[in-house]
Amino acid sequence: MSCTGTLSGQRALVVGLGREGEDLARFLATHGARVHVTDQRPAAELAVARARLAGLPVRYTLGEHPLDLLDDCDAVYLSPGVPRTLPLVEAARARGLPLSSATELFLARCPAHTIGITGSSGKTTTTALVGEMLRAAGWPVLVGGNIGVPLLGRLGELTAEHWVVLELSSFQLEPLRQSPQVAAITNLTPNHLDRHKTMEAYAAAKFQITAHQRPTDWAVLNADDPLVSRAPGAGQRRWFSLERPVEGTYLRDDWLIAGVNGAPHRLAPRSTLRLRGRHNLANALCAAAVALAVGVPPGAIRVALERFEGVPHRLEVVGVIEGVTYVNDSIATSPERSIAALMSFDAPVVLLAGGRDKHLPWDRWAQVVGQRVRALLLLGEAAELIASAARAHGAAHVPIYRVGCLDDAVPLARALAQPGDVVLLSPGCTSYDQFRDFEERGARFRSLVRAQMVQERRA
Repeated sequence: MSCTGTLSGQRALVVGLGREGEDLARFLATHGARVHVTDQRPAAELAVARARLAGLPVRYTLGEHPLDLLDDCDAVYLSPGVPRTLPLVEAARARGLPLSSATELFLARCPAHTIGITGSSGKTTTTALVGEMLRAAGWPVLVGGNIGVPLLGRLGELTAEHWVVLELSSFQLEPLRQSPQVAAITNLTPNHLDRHKTMEAYAAAKFQITAHQRPTDWAVLNADDPLVSRAPGAGQRRWFSLERPVEGTYLRDDWLIAGVNGAPHRLAPRSTLRLRGRHNLANALCAAAVALAVGVPPGAIRVALERFEGVPHRLEVVGVIEGVTYVNDSIATSPERSIAALMSFDAPVVLLAGGRDKHLPWDRWAQVVGQRVRALLLLGEAAELIASAARAHGAAHVPIYRVGCLDDAVPLARALAQPGDVVLLSPGCTSYDQFRDFEERGARFRSLVRAQMVQERRA
């Protein structure tokens, strides 16, 4: 029985009851499937999700993934956090059971135009900005996916006139056998190697966003990234570049330029962008190339570029205390993202870094820290690993302070910073050793800074 055909009567096994798994279980059950959910976590940790699914004919096996679940199963749907090396998944593959996901099911059933955006960094900002460009043109738009809004439950709202802009992670793309009609890859740098193990496997997962495109589809690719340039697929190509003219969008004389069929057209001056950093300039060029490919007028693109203020937890200025600017870049869960943040500031930086490592290289990060950081505050499981990298690769002269948690880090950073400095939370690691996700980590940093601001006003 196909994963994407008739769902009524299908014996569907949903592996993982996270945000997407819950949305998937609800969708399958309401469309007549016989749904069985399994999750490694115990029932007590999933009480809220189960309460939201109350009243639906959903069975549960929690705290384990017994292989005999496959005996009464037509199709297996994997949540993004479920590794493909899980014994249950390997057993399903060995039995020839079809593997699918919420993303694949959505793409197969969506009546709207679909735009998918992925990359090691910048995909959330680019996704949100594409959405703004389409809205500025007056088009009906829904933005979701990895950006925080599961979309299966909203299929009933969509028509052939709508546009859906999806942020897609490597975890969501890994099992995909269908690509969006328009796909963009912002960049590819080492990330999630704790899950994918090799850069080749990580890139292969990302490339699913273009691999299944048809000749009438569009692929928007980073011309400055040699790995991205090798993306497979039959879709028509558009490019974006910070370095040179391309068929798509590029930067020239501090203007964002649209260049199609060799004719350059000025979209907007660089100075109109509210986003900080060269990496965000690349994100803006990528978004503009996507918008141009689907026919958004240049005027609407410029309006969106001028008014877009960014996304929370991405170089988000959360306060200024005694001349020191506090910036939340909790989204930086890899050294490369932390490097991009550091390169966005000319002022000296007091850097808060650390968390749980993803088996990524730290040598180039250490070199940038050595050039730009006044003091380095390290927290979390990876503190010693990062400190060793800093000492070995060019940041031995930077004072290093160990802190137990953000609650200790923020007041220490305030004591170390000087007027004109930036206190930057850009961890380079995941948050899972101390927080549920990067958003919770960023929200905690924001609240701590604002508490310091209240203290300053009372002093």
